[in-house]
Amino acid sequence: MGLIVLDHDELARRMRSLRDGGKRIVLTNGCFDLLHVGHLRCLSDAATRGDFLVVAINSDASVRRLKGADRPVQPAAERAEILSAITGVSYVTVFDEPTVGPLLRKLRPQIVAKGTDYDADNLPEREVVAEIGAELAIVGDPKRHSTIRLLERIRSGRGVAVAREKRPAKGTPKRAGGRAGATRGATRSGGKKTKAASRGSAPSGARAMVARAIAARSAGARKRSSASEAHA
Repeated sequence: MGLIVLDHDELARRMRSLRDGGKRIVLTNGCFDLLHVGHLRCLSDAATRGDFLVVAINSDASVRRLKGADRPVQPAAERAEILSAITGVSYVTVFDEPTVGPLLRKLRPQIVAKGTDYDADNLPEREVVAEIGAELAIVGDPKRHSTIRLLERIRSGRGVAVAREKRPAKGTPKRAGGRAGATRGATRSGGKKTKAASRGSAPSGARAMVARAIAARSAGARKRSSASEAHA
């Protein structure tokens, strides 16, 4: 678990000790107001670029200046605690300045990691990065996730869009359950006819046995009739 160090002088001493020990320090920064998968991918990528990852987050006042009066939705203390629990994060600190430039001068990381919406030309701290001799690393995936869009979805009550169920293509065999259901329905709707058809379609052996029994009964009746006439 990472350490939350709010005293920048103390953090600078720790960074100096790490550099003297030959360790490579990576620093990334942002508001990290409502954590989403884009944040995690940036942090995971940044952590692979060196030995220690420092995450500097904007203070509450700084977030309000950047994002508006309704932000942040989580206070800096809670944002720092969440970030410190992420695997790969070594240190978390908070800064109040408009950019992270002054903190870069104090901590002097060897690598500055920024998301894919930045490059060497539009980076606000590009002069400071050059001044301290740091390397710029573009990390994470394309910018398809944002806290703003996530908050808009929450406030509107819209969830994640559910894909429509795909219909089977022509020629796809029907499910066995469908045929069974149709058979049961047909049996219920035509129950009387089914029973009648069952009686009429008895096996031929059974019909022969019935016929023999009727014939034997008739022969017995004729014998009894003849005997009665002889006694008369």
